[in-house]
Amino acid sequence: MSYENICFATENNIALVTLNRPQRRNALSLALMQELIGCLSTIGSRRDLRAVILAAAGKVFCSGHDLSEMVGRELNDYRALFEVCTELMTTLQSIPQPVIAEVQGTATAAGCQLVASCDLAIAAEEASFATPGVRIGLFCSTPMVALSRAVGRKRALEMLLTGEQVDAQTAADWGLVNRLVPASQLRTETLKLARRIAEASDLVVGLGKQVFYTQIDLDQPKAYACAQEVMSRNALAHDAQEGISAFLEKRTPCWTGQ
Repeated sequence: MSYENICFATENNIALVTLNRPQRRNALSLALMQELIGCLSTIGSRRDLRAVILAAAGKVFCSGHDLSEMVGRELNDYRALFEVCTELMTTLQSIPQPVIAEVQGTATAAGCQLVASCDLAIAAEEASFATPGVRIGLFCSTPMVALSRAVGRKRALEMLLTGEQVDAQTAADWGLVNRLVPASQLRTETLKLARRIAEASDLVVGLGKQVFYTQIDLDQPKAYACAQEVMSRNALAHDAQEGISAFLEKRTPCWTGQ
């Protein structure tokens, strides 16, 4: 796969996707978002890839939307732009492979949304996060959706209403990222997490990711009803029977993805 705004590589069964507009602080241009959607969709169709690392070139993870594309447009132009952005964020969560954000620097506005939309995130200790749209007259309404689900109402509103930066430690305390590591260990630790995920059955991981996002916004009775049915069907899978048998027999399971 060849791209202009992102880079794609693999390391064994791990997909490495890198935002590659460092000269523009990895701003989410329309072209970059479309490339990223296409790349993620292709990854989602590949059974040989078991996890995805979403990284960024340069010092900034992502500065949000490319504001040069947002001056003097018509209403339908803005609708189309934010529709593509929403498609990108939902694609991150709809592909079967877990997506891990590898955050080496600042993530602002839609860049913060990108981190919040990934399934997991590991950040360097120098990373920072903000939703500063309110400061330029464009409230971060679409980033708010992912952010509020990651950190909760009060913390999200503080970020949204003030636009102030949140340091990496605070982001970890609030649940925006899973953990912090020294910058020199960021790729090593992100790969370690990806490889740990890749040890499991791809069928079961994909199923688990799907049901997580299905149940998370349901009320508790509906969430249990959903999870109960999925787990019952999961128990019928070959990999479930193999995994249970391997555990009882004290051996390593042999996954088939069925």
